[in-house]
Amino acid sequence: MTATLPPVEQSLLPNAVVKPEWRSQRTPYLPRNQRKILCIFPKYSRSFGTFHHAYPLMRGVKAFMPPQGILVAAAYLPEAWEVRFVDENIRPATKKDYQWADVVITSGMHIQRPQINRINDLAHQCGKITVIGGPSVSGCPEYYPDFDLLHIGELGDAMDKLIEYLDNHPDRPSHQIRFETRDRLPLEKFPIPAYHLLNLNQYFIANVQFSSGCPYHCEFCDIPELYGRNPRLKTPQQVLAELDAMLESGNPGAVYFVDDNFVGNRRAVAELLPHLIAWQKANGYPVQFACEATLNIAQSPKLLEMMREAYFGTVFCGIETPEPEALKSIAKDQNLSLPILDAIKTLNSYGLEVVSGIILGLDTDTPETGDRILEFIRLSNIPMLTINLLYALPKTPLWRRLEAEGRLNFEEGRESNVEFLMPYDEVVAMWQRTITQAYEPEFLFQRFAHQCEHTYPNRIKPPKSPARVNKENVRRGLTMMTKLLLHAGVFSSYRRTFWKMAKPEIKKGKIERLLSVGLVAHHLIEFTKECAKGQESASFYSQRVRKQ
Repeated sequence: MTATLPPVEQSLLPNAVVKPEWRSQRTPYLPRNQRKILCIFPKYSRSFGTFHHAYPLMRGVKAFMPPQGILVAAAYLPEAWEVRFVDENIRPATKKDYQWADVVITSGMHIQRPQINRINDLAHQCGKITVIGGPSVSGCPEYYPDFDLLHIGELGDAMDKLIEYLDNHPDRPSHQIRFETRDRLPLEKFPIPAYHLLNLNQYFIANVQFSSGCPYHCEFCDIPELYGRNPRLKTPQQVLAELDAMLESGNPGAVYFVDDNFVGNRRAVAELLPHLIAWQKANGYPVQFACEATLNIAQSPKLLEMMREAYFGTVFCGIETPEPEALKSIAKDQNLSLPILDAIKTLNSYGLEVVSGIILGLDTDTPETGDRILEFIRLSNIPMLTINLLYALPKTPLWRRLEAEGRLNFEEGRESNVEFLMPYDEVVAMWQRTITQAYEPEFLFQRFAHQCEHTYPNRIKPPKSPARVNKENVRRGLTMMTKLLLHAGVFSSYRRTFWKMAKPEIKKGKIERLLSVGLVAHHLIEFTKECAKGQESASFYSQRVRKQ
């Protein structure tokens, strides 16, 4: 399969001069005083999606992906101010870090709330002004009563006013002050994230944002209310400039589009993809792309052809449930436009491995739901699924419905804040049984074997360019290979199953494929062991605190 590409203007190719304002776009406010700003991203609680069990098998990797939001905020701050960044998934902020700063800025999601409030406490112990922005405080300002300054909403006029306040007020305020965005900064005016403040090689995967918002209205999702239903967009040139800046800070080998829905505006994606293809060709295919998209992307063959040519390898689809009535009940109607299994096969035919979201605890669930999901996994041959208990997020239709029905439960120690229609203990037990059977090593490697035979061969074969074959990548690959063979092939409880998969791949010379499958499988199997012991949360949105 070869994509037929629309012509790309010469001025838009990667070799064209990148507009400097994308890198230097900052607040229009000109400060009169010097300030030292410490940006701290809080540590995530370990979960299915952090891939933490894979890090010891890799060279220098300590965290999953860089935090886009706070890096954009750091890049927007006045150029004259000193800015430091600490990702506590890499290392904790020290007392010296806090003492250095005039202001401490943090951000995060609801699940990071305990860690966010801890950062506030430590900063206040050092007498520093504290600021919080991002999705959690924007959705629930009441979660953060002790912060000095709240930034509510996306980047825009509130950030300019916040910067002006910090310039003119060196001391902590007597009461909390809120800055709420009224005029959002258009995405095409966003600065390039401050990649120069981090080492990208310490991350499992890199990330980039093209759009914000999603046109759909799934009952459990807060994206439309936080970011809107009409996706806002960056320009293709802007995305390429971010990719170039990213490679200056390292290259994990993969880049994830963190858009709420990569195909929320299909015309815009159709305009972006030829630029990504041209960039890959000009740079020797240095990365493989991944994204999150609705399953009905399977109905857009032209997009899929271009995604293949741009070297997309994975697409996360929120399938949630294979049951049509359940999909209707959660307003996931977009998954009903074609048979789910047919859609998955279509995506596989373009070399796209599907990763799926699955939810247990829906009102339509029965005691047989877990078995039906396992049968769906067998038929779909999807290796990786985030099997998750339903959790009601604030500012969602689900939250409002359950609140009206008196079905929100905030009792400490629960795996979910939802009062299920089935008995709570039965739902949790069904989740535990489903996830442990889904990631039983033999069953998991059978699904990866299917991908090796029916999906991966459909991908393009990127050239052996200097961007792909170089001393650093060879060194990194040898490190991963040695550690994988040692951990999975010698010391693991699933070593016999591992070698059934590994030997044929080694004979075929598919070392890169073996490494990719082996790393992911190792995390899934080890994480599931902890789930079986009750050591991991059944809902990955849950703020239930466990000892690590």
